[in-house]
Amino acid sequence: MDSFFYWFSKLIWLLASPDSLLIIWFGVGFFLLWLGKSVWAKKVLGVLLGLVLMVALFPIGEWLLYPLETKYPHNPQLEAVDGIIALSGSEDPVHTKTWNQVTVGGATERNLAFMMLARQHPEAKLVFTGGVGNMLQQDYKAADVAKRLFEEQGMDVSQVIFERESRNTWENALLSKELVRPEPGTNWVLITTAWHMPRSVGAFCKVGWEVTPYPVDFYTLPDNLLRVSWGLADNLNRLVTAAKEWVGLVVYQFTGKAC
Repeated sequence: MDSFFYWFSKLIWLLASPDSLLIIWFGVGFFLLWLGKSVWAKKVLGVLLGLVLMVALFPIGEWLLYPLETKYPHNPQLEAVDGIIALSGSEDPVHTKTWNQVTVGGATERNLAFMMLARQHPEAKLVFTGGVGNMLQQDYKAADVAKRLFEEQGMDVSQVIFERESRNTWENALLSKELVRPEPGTNWVLITTAWHMPRSVGAFCKVGWEVTPYPVDFYTLPDNLLRVSWGLADNLNRLVTAAKEWVGLVVYQFTGKAC
């Protein structure tokens, strides 16, 4: 069932993503022109132009991400930490394997925070969880990239438990718990991107693992949300990210994969 959920969600998102919807909308308008229905085509393409302009001028994606990023406090005070968990997200397994060099992108703050907290709490157990979310390239895992990154930065990876089979947030929580078997009442810190934290905490809650959120990698600027500026590429990227996360939250709640 989890494999069906994984593949189905990937395929559906290919069509439901805002950038895909814009292309589909454009295709509908072009098809109407091809059929000679110029009046309807002008209406469809006119609405499309209006939507593109809105995305280009306003940070709609940041408006949607802001409530997710502020659900939990940033830089929480941590005491008596029994374990630290970092979710994958920045690692690029394909490019790392191809060029034989660690390649990371956005969300590298997860790795940096993991190394920092590991130094600050040497008594804590350490867990890094992440297989691969790519539907076609699944032979090299995010955990493998993270392990190499930590080694190159001088970290003792023998102290880290690497979970490398998970493909999404739900499996991060489920497989990590099966691997670690945390004691009841212990204090585990969870590191992930701020806007991804609500869904992550919900998934860990659902598998019966209470965690302390440590959000990183913030996307929004609270004092600059009400702005008008030109930035189609960046704004569309933020909108796609926000839409995917909100859809993920709803789906996780609906399918019983989050508290």
